[in-house]
Amino acid sequence: MMSRRVTMLRAMTLHMPSGRSRERMHVFPGAVVNAAAHATQGVGGAVVASGQGVADAFSTRRRVAARVLERPWPLLVWGSILLWSALLFAEVRSDYLGFRLARFDLGNMVQAVWSTAHGRPLEMTLLSGEQAVRLASHVDPILVLFAPLFALWPSPLLLAGVQIAACALGALPVFWLARRHLASEKAAGLLALAYLAYPWLAWTALDAMHPVTLAIPLFLYAIWFLDSNRLWAFALCALLIAATGELMGLPLAALGLWYWLARGQRRPGLVIAAAGFAWSVLAVKVIVPHFHGEESPFNAYYATVGGSPEGVLRTLVTDPATIASALFGSEDIGYLVWLAAPLAGLFLLAPGLAAVALPQLVANGLSDSPATSGPQHQYVAAVIPFLIAATVLGVSRLPRARRVLGAVVVLFLSSMLTVYAGPWPGAPAAVDLWYQADVPPQHVAALREAIALVPDDAPVSATNKAGSHLTSRRYFYSVPFVEGAEWIVLDTQDPWVVGKAVNLTLGPYPQRLRAFRQQIEKSSEWVKVFERDGVLVFRRASSR
Repeated sequence: MMSRRVTMLRAMTLHMPSGRSRERMHVFPGAVVNAAAHATQGVGGAVVASGQGVADAFSTRRRVAARVLERPWPLLVWGSILLWSALLFAEVRSDYLGFRLARFDLGNMVQAVWSTAHGRPLEMTLLSGEQAVRLASHVDPILVLFAPLFALWPSPLLLAGVQIAACALGALPVFWLARRHLASEKAAGLLALAYLAYPWLAWTALDAMHPVTLAIPLFLYAIWFLDSNRLWAFALCALLIAATGELMGLPLAALGLWYWLARGQRRPGLVIAAAGFAWSVLAVKVIVPHFHGEESPFNAYYATVGGSPEGVLRTLVTDPATIASALFGSEDIGYLVWLAAPLAGLFLLAPGLAAVALPQLVANGLSDSPATSGPQHQYVAAVIPFLIAATVLGVSRLPRARRVLGAVVVLFLSSMLTVYAGPWPGAPAAVDLWYQADVPPQHVAALREAIALVPDDAPVSATNKAGSHLTSRRYFYSVPFVEGAEWIVLDTQDPWVVGKAVNLTLGPYPQRLRAFRQQIEKSSEWVKVFERDGVLVFRRASSR
């Protein structure tokens, strides 16, 4: 210690100032020694303090590690949410950049959100080429909430990413609900992971983008809040759910009845049921006709069973066999099996909550559209949350010693079926959606080059896949409608164009596409400015 002090004194002498400052130090020679002593003590104190800080840091880390080891499941659930979201976003980003998404339905939502961000709430271009508010087809004003975010990041991937993240966060109320009813964080964590592994959740989350898909996590939060008797929080969820689609009031009404009958909450349950039913009636019979000018265009999906809500009721009374035939066909039975198998049917142990899925299941079964009986589509949005939540309650009704095993079985089956039939490359039973066929790299390059030629604000008409990259503008038309367009982007390898003149639909019409190309190439109104690998770009001659 003495040698150390001498060394410090020498160092201080070497750096001693000159002039008056030095004279002052000579007057007080003891000050130098005292300063050195204090400095030495300060160094020693700093070393001790530093050592104490390191010890505290190690102690804190030990406590954190011990807490994680004591309760690993919340951390595992959060980690799985982040990983699941990242994997699915990478997949949807690849689909978008590879032109495996389309104007229907991603482009439609992008145009409605873009218009809202530019002061024209939910305006979009219909298949007929007319401008209208989106409420003319679907009552999903929740899209308005995307506008501020879209102003910050004006990319279709924003909508797709939010949809994926929202679905992932549905794992939290599943975990909370299971933890409360199973009194086991392990079983709760396993069921939350099973929710993320449920194959039809991933399919729906990747199908960019449908506002009604947001109802999946919202319904799960609504169930959690009702189970906690937190009615104001439930009311907020209910408002958001109603804003995802015109039919979402019906499962809300059924959920209110469940709250009354299963939880004994008669008054709030009936209020929820009445409000939900009233919303769907208002949306279908008032809002859509007001903006569309007539009944909902989607009534055509139910032509076989009556063609309207009133028609379905008449058919139920006059020809119940037609209703039964629509609901219990082989495709419908297979659809129910696909939905139930990953959950081992355990939701049947909580039949009251599982029954809340019936309004959507009935609507799907009565529809003439084959897509509504496919679990890969957004039509399961008001089915998945109730089957999942009912599975949680069903597992809670198993003997206590078998609850973890029940959760393991659900996770195992969901995982195996998502490997077998999930939306992953190479999945044996995966179904390629009509717009998700792979596009060769040279064709992708041609599409990108073609789209880059179109000015950002120019009215444009395009085929379906190119449309997913072109709808951030006020006027976007689907081929063959070109009346207001100044540019046309034509992908001859994408035959999905507007087909029928009455009750317009989009479908694969290759002959119509070829005829349209010949018509435009012969027209003096249009000038071809680009052609590569079957992708053509035309500019209206008068817009030079």
